Amino acid sequence: MKEADSLFDAGYDVTVVYLYWNDWGTDLDKQLLSEKKWKSIRVGGDPKNEKWIYWLSRIRHKFANIFVSKFGYRFGLPELSIARGSLNLMRKVKGLKADLYIAHNLGALPAATIAAKNNHAKCAFDAEDFHRQEVTNDYNSGEFKLKKIIEDKYLPKVHYLTTASPLISETYKKLYPAIQPETILNVFPSQRNRLKKKKKNLRLFWFSQNIGKNRGLEEVISSLAYQENVELHLLGFSMPSIKDYFKKLSEQSAFRSENIYYYAPIPSNEIIKFASQFDIGLATETGFPLNRDICLTNKIFTYIQAGQAIIASDTAAQKWLLESYPEMGFIYNRTKINQLTGIIRNYLSNSELLEEHQAKALKYAQNELNWEHDEKKFLKKIINTIGK
Repeated sequence: MKEADSLFDAGYDVTVVYLYWNDWGTDLDKQLLSEKKWKSIRVGGDPKNEKWIYWLSRIRHKFANIFVSKFGYRFGLPELSIARGSLNLMRKVKGLKADLYIAHNLGALPAATIAAKNNHAKCAFDAEDFHRQEVTNDYNSGEFKLKKIIEDKYLPKVHYLTTASPLISETYKKLYPAIQPETILNVFPSQRNRLKKKKKNLRLFWFSQNIGKNRGLEEVISSLAYQENVELHLLGFSMPSIKDYFKKLSEQSAFRSENIYYYAPIPSNEIIKFASQFDIGLATETGFPLNRDICLTNKIFTYIQAGQAIIASDTAAQKWLLESYPEMGFIYNRTKINQLTGIIRNYLSNSELLEEHQAKALKYAQNELNWEHDEKKFLKKIINTIGK
């Protein structure tokens, strides 16, 4: 979305081709896309308005996965099994004339490179994650093998590769020495946030598309035992079963479940403003599989832009970030809940430290950790690839 906005503002003609993912995301997209000046095209159908196209793509995807397991990674099966709508993307994008095709996930990578070849154009890939180890570290798994084949086949064909973390850049560089990945952080346009004063309760904030298990929230709740003046605020889609799960966990941890607040998903361009009402952002990455250890999510940059102090787990990427940009938060050992408890109690008893870290985060957000800064690197990459 940020790249499309930047390219359009720089004078390029921009078309975004995408797939349906879920209902609540589609509802939010309607408002968001209606405000954009660039073109957007959805392919692959949806379960409400284009049922036949949608279900055909699902059936094709299912059979492709079955055939891959039986016959191996041949006959174009990897391209069909990498995403539900990969064939829809390939067909549509081939017919769209462009100077540059940019893929933003592995399901779109074959479509971008094939369209570039057919139209004698150039292509690129933006890796927000280290995809082959995005789900598992098991080299023998079908998930790993499929993604490795797609990356090995198509990444050497791209004209540039950007990543969302320095450690992801280093990892891809080791795999493909001929490619020079460039890191463009998943930062946001700078906001004019004011420093906030802590109220009676310390307000912790966490968000994602989905609120679920094994995201580090269990450790947070366990660390809050007997803390009366702390609130935990969670933004994202949540099932009733998840709320029950966290309620039981909080009761077991001697933390009041009434102090856990849930919010339904909101448009992405409103999250920073929403987050700015809270004191501390929780970046509770688990570090497993490898991608979760080396990635930098939009979550932590949202917290920084919102002027929150940061509490982050000790993944390699988050340690790099907080060491490179110090005095805006703390790193805790994922295996030691008492460290997390100590950090929260420290902020509870020291409001000056909390305000200092919030102010430092805002300073970084306004001076360097923002899209205005990284947009320059992105547009330079575009100019070097296809010109102005």
